[in-house]
Amino acid sequence: MKHTPKEIGKVVRETRKRLGVTQKGLALTSGTGLRFVIDLEKGKETCQIGKALTILHTLGIRLTLMPPDIPAKEE
Repeated sequence: MKHTPKEIGKVVRETRKRLGVTQKGLALTSGTGLRFVIDLEKGKETCQIGKALTILHTLGIRLTLMPPDIPAKEE
């Protein structure tokens, strides 16, 4: 399943609101800036992956990476 920056931003925004956290509060607790939180929630495609992962972790959002099934090389 391919996720878009807009979908990720929507999940971040909805989770933050359900937790009763402001954008400013999230920026402070995650060590990022308010502008970054706003941009991430809007789905800005050029947001830094490291900071985005920090926000996800701060909110308790789990991200699962599944590598493709690739047969082992025979030597």
